[in-house]
Amino acid sequence: MIVVKNKDSDKESTARKRGRPPAFDRETVLAAARDVFWEHGYDGSSIADLTASMGITPQSLYAAFQSKADLYREALDQYRRMPRPYPGNPLREQIDTVSAFERFLINSAMIFTAPDHPKGCMISTAVLNCASENEDIAYHVSSLRQQTLDAFTARIESGIADGELRPDTNARSLARFLGAIVQGMSVQARDGATSEELMEMVTHAMNELGRYHSS
Repeated sequence: MIVVKNKDSDKESTARKRGRPPAFDRETVLAAARDVFWEHGYDGSSIADLTASMGITPQSLYAAFQSKADLYREALDQYRRMPRPYPGNPLREQIDTVSAFERFLINSAMIFTAPDHPKGCMISTAVLNCASENEDIAYHVSSLRQQTLDAFTARIESGIADGELRPDTNARSLARFLGAIVQGMSVQARDGATSEELMEMVTHAMNELGRYHSS
């Protein structure tokens, strides 16, 4: 007996196969990719490196994440959600400005030196130089740093408005100084600085910030 195949059924079957969820936990493989990017940077992380760490095939990577660039962006988002010693965003907490930045910098010092992932910051010193074809990625990471600088500035301006900081404080300049501390701690951590050594940097930064405290 000749069986006539139903082309529509074949199409539906193919669609169902394409629509099946990947046979892996997305957050788990994303964390593996995150650490490769974190350790080697965007340009230095090949698809072979990524798939080997993620334990999936290149086909599965592209099916789940579309491209290396999209995978990197999602990995950056996961990095920003990673737990910190002080949960949430200290800059948005109902605490004084100096304490808010102290908590932010302590979080940075601890995560930059934690033993269970690469050292340093995945954002503050990432993609500073890149191939011309990756300029969109460099711009994306730069925009994340700009967001942090804007958040620093807004928190300092709020402290000035609330009378916590001196009215003659240059909010943008002070924000850049604190941003430079974060970037410096990232580089120091990559070069082997310990959490204790970074905490000493935090102390110096807080002493400087304290100079602007309204008496």
